[in-house]
Amino acid sequence: MNTQTHKTAVNPVAEGSSSRALASLLLAAGVAALVVLADQLLDAWADRHELASWLVLWGIAVAAIVLLRGVTRFVARNAMGALDGWSAKLAQRRADERLWSMAQTDPRLMADLQAALDRSGAVPAQDVVDLTQRRAARILRDRLYYI
Repeated sequence: MNTQTHKTAVNPVAEGSSSRALASLLLAAGVAALVVLADQLLDAWADRHELASWLVLWGIAVAAIVLLRGVTRFVARNAMGALDGWSAKLAQRRADERLWSMAQTDPRLMADLQAALDRSGAVPAQDVVDLTQRRAARILRDRLYYI
């Protein structure tokens, strides 16, 4: 395995780069929206005062950058955290479904699941189907598999 790839996958700074990129995009969109709004409001006044309107628009742009910087970082960090959590749950659910389908077709894997449940001290089941379903559910819950 390439050490450079491994460092990037584990490095928390690399994980924050996507939230920084999103924050930059949100900041640019917010500043652009405020400048367009100010330009439309100053349109009639700007015909007679070109230099003053230019300075006002630049002032609004700088003020928007200063005011929106913290807000966009907060929103981007929360959005990326929510998306990361959602994708982790989705990946875990898919892995659980794959393990369950493999356990239903592979007697060795089902035996491993049953042995793991036996070691955990589960109450004996009434029938084989109930036993295998409970054992597979416990393995999935305890994450005792590697796919």
